[in-house]
Amino acid sequence: MQNLLLALAGVTLGTLVGVLPGLGPATTVALLLPLTFIFDPVGAFVLFAAIYYGGMYGGSTTAILLNVPGETASVPTTLEGHPMARTGRAGAALATAAIGSFVAGTISTLVITFLAPGMSALAKLVQPAEYFAIIVLAFVTVTSLIGDSVIRGLSSLFLGLAFGLVGIDALTGQARYSFGLPQLYDGIPVVALAVGLFAVAEVLFTTCTPDRSEQVASLRGRVGMTRDDWRRSWRPWLRGTALGVPFGAMPAGGAEIPTFLSYNIERRLAKRRKERGKGEDEFGKGAIEGVAGPEAANNAAFSGVLMPLLTLGIPTSATAGVLLIAFQIYNIQPGPQLFAQQPALVWTLIASLYIGNVMLLVLNLPMIRFWVKLLRLPEPV
Repeated sequence: MQNLLLALAGVTLGTLVGVLPGLGPATTVALLLPLTFIFDPVGAFVLFAAIYYGGMYGGSTTAILLNVPGETASVPTTLEGHPMARTGRAGAALATAAIGSFVAGTISTLVITFLAPGMSALAKLVQPAEYFAIIVLAFVTVTSLIGDSVIRGLSSLFLGLAFGLVGIDALTGQARYSFGLPQLYDGIPVVALAVGLFAVAEVLFTTCTPDRSEQVASLRGRVGMTRDDWRRSWRPWLRGTALGVPFGAMPAGGAEIPTFLSYNIERRLAKRRKERGKGEDEFGKGAIEGVAGPEAANNAAFSGVLMPLLTLGIPTSATAGVLLIAFQIYNIQPGPQLFAQQPALVWTLIASLYIGNVMLLVLNLPMIRFWVKLLRLPEPV
């Protein structure tokens, strides 16, 4: 019963954390580390895992409603989710994000249950050359999101690389592009950059256009998903899951690359369907596929992150790094022997993922009616 209550508390807190831009699950887990000493290791890690995947979902709420991504992995969701909200389909966007998170989380947890040792052995074969290829693939994907303008895409890519070079060089220890400011030695935080690009821009645009409230359409149709929404969403859910699990398991992966990859794939498939006369390309105007795929990839990547952490002791994200510290605090060494030495911890943690996914769905589907009311608030507020 204690573990069930901790899982419920974790998904609730994680959802709230995800809604707050800039905080994130890694910071939350780090802040809660001292408070979990009263629990046994099993309960503590159930709480941490629930916070993690609750935070991955919560970032989509403000991305859809306010054009403010709660997490960097929620950036692709803003591209289609917010246009859907502005045309009165916020309920459908939030519903496909919630159900897609549940589908991806359940499938990826099944993958952990049966394939974790094998996939971790495969991840060990990935060498620097493969990491370089993955990063190049990510660059190509992000560049192609800009559209048909190659100049704009390459300019944005090199501008992003310039921001990424700020800080201390890992090989030489020399400061790069810090202009003598100690605050820049750790680089420019990605979350701060994303919030600046989206949230600050949204605030300035709202301030400069006081009559913008007329552009927000009233909610139309049912709050949840229609039959057509289900038909258009289930394939992106599966494709996003297939991208999120392997990329989450790679040290060069994380949740950002598969979400952008998923968005790009759905965008190209929509363009092909339009060319064949089998549908319309709604991307840029509020395509539900652009929300379903990235959100599934986002949550599937979480389970992928757990595989190398549990079987190899290798963290592949910031939150996984904090979880590794938590393992060390409890004097537990994750690695190949963890499944044999701590079976109660491992299998209770995996079981909590199944239960937490259900809790996340039950918690957030009824909340959609509450979240969409944010759109009725006056824009200045």
